[in-house]
Amino acid sequence: MADAASFPSWTAHHGGGRLLGREAEQRRVGSLLETARGGRGGALLVCGEPGIGKTALLETAASDAVSEGFRLLRVDGYEAESALPFASVHRLTIPFRGHLPVLPERQQLALQVATGAVDGPPPDRYLVGLGVLGLLASASTAPAGEAIPAGEAAPPIVCVVDDAHLLDAESLDVLAFVARRLEAERVALVFAARDESWVAERMAGLPVLRLGGLGTEAAVRLLRSALREPIDAAAAARIADATGGSPLALIDLADELTVQQLTRSSVAVEPIPVGSRLEACYLRQIRGADPRLQAWLLVAAAESTGDVDLIRAAARRLGLVDIVGDEAELAGLVELGASLSFRHPLVRSATYHGAPGAERRRAHRALSAEAEARGIVELAAWHAAKATVGTDEQVADRLERVADLAGHRGGLMSRASVLTQAAALTPPGPARNGRLVAAAEAALAAGAAGLAKSLANEVADVAEAGGTGGTGRTGEKALAALDPVTRGRLTKVRVDHTFFTAGPAVVRGAADMLAVAACFRGHDVGAEQDALLDAFHRALAVEREGREVTLPVLGRRLLDGAGLAHGVAGTILRALGTYILRPYREAVPELRAALDVVSGLTGADLMRYGAISIALTTALWDETATRDILERTAAAARERGALPVLDTTLWILSLTLLHSGTPRLADQYVEQVRELRRAIGYDAEHVVNVALLAWSGGPRDQVEAAAGAARAAGFGGVYASGVGALAVRDLAEGRYDEAYTRLKPLVDDPFLQVTPLEYPDFVEAASRSGRLAQAVGVAALLEDLASVNGSVWTRGAAQRSRALVSDDHEAEAHYAAAVATFRPTVLALQLGRSHLVYGEWLRRARRRREAREHLRQAVEIFADAGAPAFTHRARTELEATGQRLPAGQPRRALDLTPQEGTVARLAAAGRTNAEISATMFISTNTVDYHLRKIFQKLGVTSRRQLASRLEGS
Repeated sequence: MADAASFPSWTAHHGGGRLLGREAEQRRVGSLLETARGGRGGALLVCGEPGIGKTALLETAASDAVSEGFRLLRVDGYEAESALPFASVHRLTIPFRGHLPVLPERQQLALQVATGAVDGPPPDRYLVGLGVLGLLASASTAPAGEAIPAGEAAPPIVCVVDDAHLLDAESLDVLAFVARRLEAERVALVFAARDESWVAERMAGLPVLRLGGLGTEAAVRLLRSALREPIDAAAAARIADATGGSPLALIDLADELTVQQLTRSSVAVEPIPVGSRLEACYLRQIRGADPRLQAWLLVAAAESTGDVDLIRAAARRLGLVDIVGDEAELAGLVELGASLSFRHPLVRSATYHGAPGAERRRAHRALSAEAEARGIVELAAWHAAKATVGTDEQVADRLERVADLAGHRGGLMSRASVLTQAAALTPPGPARNGRLVAAAEAALAAGAAGLAKSLANEVADVAEAGGTGGTGRTGEKALAALDPVTRGRLTKVRVDHTFFTAGPAVVRGAADMLAVAACFRGHDVGAEQDALLDAFHRALAVEREGREVTLPVLGRRLLDGAGLAHGVAGTILRALGTYILRPYREAVPELRAALDVVSGLTGADLMRYGAISIALTTALWDETATRDILERTAAAARERGALPVLDTTLWILSLTLLHSGTPRLADQYVEQVRELRRAIGYDAEHVVNVALLAWSGGPRDQVEAAAGAARAAGFGGVYASGVGALAVRDLAEGRYDEAYTRLKPLVDDPFLQVTPLEYPDFVEAASRSGRLAQAVGVAALLEDLASVNGSVWTRGAAQRSRALVSDDHEAEAHYAAAVATFRPTVLALQLGRSHLVYGEWLRRARRRREAREHLRQAVEIFADAGAPAFTHRARTELEATGQRLPAGQPRRALDLTPQEGTVARLAAAGRTNAEISATMFISTNTVDYHLRKIFQKLGVTSRRQLASRLEGS
């Protein structure tokens, strides 16, 4: 990679450096550059088949950018680097080393580890992406030891990435991430790649420009400009049509055939030589060359990075002197400079694939030896693999070491790719199986679910021909043929894949993970305990839809696993097992002990166990610990760029805050999930929290359809939360029979820590639908819970429930106690609902003045909380006392976009721009841009004023 590096010479230019027939495409790229110059960064992915003109369009864009004062950077993809993690990121960031100190320390370390500058913990690719984004933002706004005249701003940056489909997977993910997060940077990224589905998947979310063939008129003009003599217009038009307007085919035909030959071809029965036929023409030309020249070209074709020094040195190992390379250049087949490039891809393809296999392997052996002599371990192993026929344990070992290096640098996809190569070179047996499973684990961790499944199935195919299929069911004989640890790892991959893709086997997830734990027994205590915790996680996801394992069986397995080793996992397993099997009174001490342990965790340990804390805190009705642990887990994940962990944690927060917070707070976390998924290229607009949709007034049929779809897919937890939320909405709308009907099946079939949270709703529904006896029984259950766990939340809910089932002589004391209990807490909805039912009781008792005060407070709480159905109910009750509130009061809406709203809230909370940047995966430039807009919209000039404005909204 170099600033303003030259492009290959073949183009479809015509006069003044403009491209023929590409006016609209050039305007599209020009608009991107102009916008970037003005401070609004962006990106564009140019897709098309080989030879369609992608590189020519990039060349023109690069030339235009340089002439307009842009700093040009180029990163090309090379096949030989495709399994070297962050290789392209390394080349891209070399010119920006002076800007490293502006990054947060963790991002600096991530970049340095990823590029091999220092040793350290493997970085997440998204943390590396944040670092690259920060470098580009800094370099485009302020010089760092660069020669820029005083008083002048740093130039805007355009980064051109050709052959993006050949980049290593980590670099492609990083650059796609950066491209999605460009907002207020003077930076443009332009990618060119073949139009392949996997490229589109990894670069999802970027604007796409698909190149087709040139129109007939432009194609004819290009052909005529490339020919040395005139050609008949009709013949030229037929040739243009036959080539599909491919600029490469037209130029090559003009180079290879005379006008007479072209004219004959245009009316001949035989097709015009394009594509594979044109490659055959090149192959004939190469085979007619001197054997020394053929051998030198083969070495060059085998080394796709274009490293001239490496190619020449490897050629010398084969007795080929440097002058042979000069002869290849004189023949017009290659260009030699800072790097080597073939005339075009078909020349390289013809050279390489047209050579006998033995000659190709000879070239790769020479390249491997030279790369190893130069200490380029990864490249040496890659060429050694290419030089191998059949299996070779020594080469496989070399590849596995390269895969380990990739893993240490955070290159999960590269690790998967190299391990797959290593497995292919490994004789059948345990070592081969282990490498395939390790490759599948790495692929799944990188989000490549399809590859992971394919690799897992290959293991089963080896163990028993045809033994593939769903998780733990088909291929059982194949699994039995594996050693226990490999069998356990393989089964876990299949379970993870099933949940990743929402496959039908999710309902067996807990049972399958218990089988995994059994595989690890006696071999790896830590892995066994982790598998048992995972089994509990899977049970939570499917709830009542779970199959093939009962909760008592799960509980016993958890307790058995707890005794294997002391530590965090053992403590949590003991608490969960006791909670499942023993009376609540006996479980509470164990739950508290586990919660104390998790509360003391930080960093990676907190990310590992933070999600499981929701079971502990919910079972104890501890809303303070819930928020503290989950928010600290989210902070740790943000700091480390662990976006999958962050996604899960934010999602759990959005669910739990519907009980212990407010729908408005829950919606803020859902919006953060959407923002995160935009950053990693997922469809964010279909992120729906079904329960939140019910709370916020979404159409009932949509909520029921979404909940039903979740249940059909096996995700009983989503279904139950949606049904419970609809029941609460029924309560808010006075539809008590409907609420009772929804809640009764859930209460009759309780599920662990989830169902008790629905007890207060059931008491209200039953008591107000004429089913007092049932309401009394559940109210008593709540009082028992409160007497054991001492939770303020449980106590307040029990007091409100007791009020609802008491006669008028006793009810008021319980209503007042519930309000007093909830008032000092963060349980805003619970306080609002307590005010509401107390106010309703007072109104029915004809104590209107007292009722108004409670109902007014309920209206304010519900409006602020974003609970429209309860707001309407409270307003209706208040108006029934003779008092009316102006429409739209008391909350004032803010004219902010969701992203601006998030920035505003974080800034008002005292977060620095750097902290906001890390939280939202945007640059500090973008944070500053949004803050300027926010201040202007809200008419404030400081963060203190912003906080006051938000507080009053």
